[in-house]
Amino acid sequence: MLYKFTFSPTGGTEKIASILAAALSPDITDVDLTDRSIDLSQYSPKAQDLCLVSVPSYGGRVPDTAARRIAQIQGNGARAVLVVSYGNRAYEDTLLELEELVHHAGFRCMAGVAAVAEHSIMRQFATGRPDAQDAAELTTFAEAILQKLSQTTPLLPVSFPGSRPYREYNGVPLMPKAGKACQRCGLCAARCPAGAITAENPSHTDKKRCISCMRCISVCPAHARSLNQLLFSVAAKKMESVCSGRKENELFL
Repeated sequence: MLYKFTFSPTGGTEKIASILAAALSPDITDVDLTDRSIDLSQYSPKAQDLCLVSVPSYGGRVPDTAARRIAQIQGNGARAVLVVSYGNRAYEDTLLELEELVHHAGFRCMAGVAAVAEHSIMRQFATGRPDAQDAAELTTFAEAILQKLSQTTPLLPVSFPGSRPYREYNGVPLMPKAGKACQRCGLCAARCPAGAITAENPSHTDKKRCISCMRCISVCPAHARSLNQLLFSVAAKKMESVCSGRKENELFL
């Protein structure tokens, strides 16, 4: 049995996790960590199960909302493969923090990957990734994981880059707002991982809760939610030097 625990507000992390999952097992239980209605206590992997735990890197850290969800899972000694996606800038302490989270949740970490996905805010960076080259690399990595699982030797700790204390992350100033086209359908409120939008007033965003994941923009059927274009342009210009060029995936086994 393969459990796929995924926090993927705009789909990039999900694409990476799905490539790995398809190569690891035909028997997959999908768990959407962005779904606030799911009671995670209903999932109870066994020690012989394999679990993919996948999150995006936000400012070099695990998103706080994802961290709280992961902490609710009972790992029961199941083996875990960690997946961190990042938008072609850097992932800094994210893998190291994710390893600590899954360890406290009771998993045994056996492998990890930091893979590039199209930037969730600035789509001009890492556009189209993961691409065919990424898929081939991730599939080969999955085969190496299966080979390791077939061995009888004990699992050794995996060393991930990063440092403690983890880098400080206070969010980004880019928070979506609803425009006049908002139809008050409530879909953004239902799908917001952080609960930052209410069904009663879907045109309003709670800035203290919003994690700038861009889920509301991606799901809005009326395309009514958007970012401040001036702030977006300034941020994109600042990111250009560090996000341009092709960054490679990093694999840890």
